[in-house]
Amino acid sequence: MSATETGTAAHGGAARGLAVASAVGRFVLVAVTTYLGLLAVTFFIGRVIPIDPVLAVLGDRANADVIARTRREMGLDLPLIEQFYVYVKSALSGDFGTSVLTTNPVMADIKRVFPATIELATVGTLIGTLAGVPLGVLAAVKRGSLIDQVVRVIGLIGYSVPIFWLGLLGLVLFYAKLQWVAYPGRLDVVYQYTFTPVTGFYLLDSAWQGQWDVFADAFRHIILPAALLGYFSLAYISRMTRSFMLNEMAQEYIVAARAKGLSETRVIWAHALRNAAVPLITVIALSYAGLLEGSVLTETVFAWPGIGLYITDSLQNADMNAVLGGTIVIGSVFIAINLLSDLLYRLLDPRTKTA
Repeated sequence: MSATETGTAAHGGAARGLAVASAVGRFVLVAVTTYLGLLAVTFFIGRVIPIDPVLAVLGDRANADVIARTRREMGLDLPLIEQFYVYVKSALSGDFGTSVLTTNPVMADIKRVFPATIELATVGTLIGTLAGVPLGVLAAVKRGSLIDQVVRVIGLIGYSVPIFWLGLLGLVLFYAKLQWVAYPGRLDVVYQYTFTPVTGFYLLDSAWQGQWDVFADAFRHIILPAALLGYFSLAYISRMTRSFMLNEMAQEYIVAARAKGLSETRVIWAHALRNAAVPLITVIALSYAGLLEGSVLTETVFAWPGIGLYITDSLQNADMNAVLGGTIVIGSVFIAINLLSDLLYRLLDPRTKTA
């Protein structure tokens, strides 16, 4: 290799390294800025709502001296900017205070309830993806046909009908009438004293421990709320899949593949869907994040002991430490999934590497 070629290679390597460092720097900057924005929003929400955190702890009958001392201990007598600094410092260390409702540290409560929400959202996303992607592909292939119209109507219903109404209707039909599913909750009472979860994911823990009766019972409890969340996710995923597939099927490489004599099945599933899968990964990731943060009504209807129900109960009892702590955790997870899906998209799509 000549000196010129060596210099060119070194220059190219340095340029690539600089580009990677710049991309990582932008990623970190966006993550930090977004998270600080989330903390700022939750902090000021906690200060403008008409609920005194001191009275929420002490009650309305506490005397003035106790109220003043507690206010100093909680740092509420400090200037607002200092309060925000303390708030950010505590949040970064995972300290969201103590829950008035449970008297436990908020983070301990969140660690206890969040696995239930993750499990519910994960099963719901799997259902939505496994059903939504084929339906979206079918609608794109049969564009303008009756099948396309039916798929679009199914998605429209999933967007339009309130999920709590579908939940109540599902309980009446599948639990009260047909008895195909279990009653609201996460596990029958008989198993709550014989089953010891390890990770907090009941399906995973029961299967790992070989307790298949517990697994079957947990599945009967989760399938209906997960199916409703999956239907909501299906509506979004099928619509976006249809859009991506229509765009790919109009490309020249599809015409070339058909001209080579490839079967229509191979053209659609091995070529068009393969290229549509790159942006579709981002759609599925965002759908998953949306189920994590948007399952409050579902958890309330089905008495699912997740973070959504925890925040709802805390809000009804003016437990703002728990409300804000839960909001920060859900927002942090949403930010992380959003940023990671964007990073994954950039890694998988070669067209973004030149940007």
